[in-house]
Amino acid sequence: MNDRAFNGLAAELVPAILLAGEARDIAQNLAPYRAPDVAEALNSLDHELAARVLGAMPVAAAVQAFNEPHLNAPAKVIELMPVDCAATILGGIHSDRRADIFRELPEPAREQLKARLPGPMRDMLDQLLRYPPQSAGGLMTTDFVSVPADLTVEQTLRRIHDVGRNREAIYTVCLLDPASQRLVKVIALGRLVTSDPGLMVLDAARPYKPITVAPLTDREEVARLLSKYDLLAVPVVTDDGHVLGIVTVDDVIDAIIAEGTEDVQRFGGLEALEEPYLKIDFLTMIRKRAGWLCALFLSEMLTTSAMQAYQAEIEKAIVLTLFIPLIMSSGGNSGSQATSLVIRSLALREIALADWWRIALRELPAGLTLGAILGVIGMARIFLWQTLGFYDYGSHWALVALTIGVALTAIVTFGSMTGSMLPFMLKRLSFDPATASAPLVATLVDVTGLIIYFSVAYLVLRGTLL
Repeated sequence: MNDRAFNGLAAELVPAILLAGEARDIAQNLAPYRAPDVAEALNSLDHELAARVLGAMPVAAAVQAFNEPHLNAPAKVIELMPVDCAATILGGIHSDRRADIFRELPEPAREQLKARLPGPMRDMLDQLLRYPPQSAGGLMTTDFVSVPADLTVEQTLRRIHDVGRNREAIYTVCLLDPASQRLVKVIALGRLVTSDPGLMVLDAARPYKPITVAPLTDREEVARLLSKYDLLAVPVVTDDGHVLGIVTVDDVIDAIIAEGTEDVQRFGGLEALEEPYLKIDFLTMIRKRAGWLCALFLSEMLTTSAMQAYQAEIEKAIVLTLFIPLIMSSGGNSGSQATSLVIRSLALREIALADWWRIALRELPAGLTLGAILGVIGMARIFLWQTLGFYDYGSHWALVALTIGVALTAIVTFGSMTGSMLPFMLKRLSFDPATASAPLVATLVDVTGLIIYFSVAYLVLRGTLL
């Protein structure tokens, strides 16, 4: 195996020399390190070697490594491990992590491994797999602590001591109605520990109605609730109030980081990547990028068609072609700015679909002002170059400058309006607004920008150059 150093803190904590040798030796070398550092170290190995190293670790250590959300391609690694070893590890990891791995497993391996899990665990897994991964049900863990609401604080703490070691999150306790098993209140572990031991746990809980979410609640809404109310976890409940699981803040952070990465990649004009950049093979990288590039290239062909339609005007006034890159880039840039602002505001719930008209009323004067600023700069450039003798724009240079100024104002305004409204249109059609990528907006504005430019030129220069 080649010694390969890897970036970040793990490069200092786990020297590359410890990752050389046989799988059993590497497993022993990783034993003193924490699970996050072990996961990063394993990420620097190929999947086959990582599988052998995990198989050589004590089961508890391997389980901790698989519970780390930063472990790359856990499903691929599990698939490469012996079936019995893989099933043992899957049986020990957190329920939500187990569901994430099973979602990525191919069908034969999924069924083979599921058959080796205990019956109750299989039922729990099937329940989690029913929900989309972007929903609260897809993020939740079923390893939570719940107690009857008629216990005292002391009895509740004793119950947590008895069952907490087998639960993923014990910093939030669900209080259930003893008869119906419906959720009554939620109490934080810190508040429980500091309460009078003889007090009824229901009285120790805060008087507010618990914050809960439905299984199909989007993860962005879950994140908003956790942030707004400063919660460590939020229960996922059915319509009749029964608790299915809880979504913890760390799971939401991991999910939001993943979604943010996908949005950034889409906004750059490519499909979302499932693995880190250096782990993506060449053919996958080409497949992820070629589709959007081809679509944008075909769209840009409309620009050629637009220029062909104005071929006669271009032949009469060659000087107009000098400013085509300037015109096209300005409109695309203004559209990209507006798109970025609106997409981010939609993601943060600062604006809603019903606010489209308010955004339009803001972007229209903003686009006019920004366009006028660029138009004045463009006109000043022509004036200076002409008067200082840097370039001769002809006898009608003043009209050419006016054309550029008016066209820039119109095109930047159009770009701002297009960029701000496109995310609303996509969201209304149930598409991810992030697909309104900067290249897509720029392409749309390029085509229309040329039409606006030559239309303005025809109106201003008719009877002179045209």
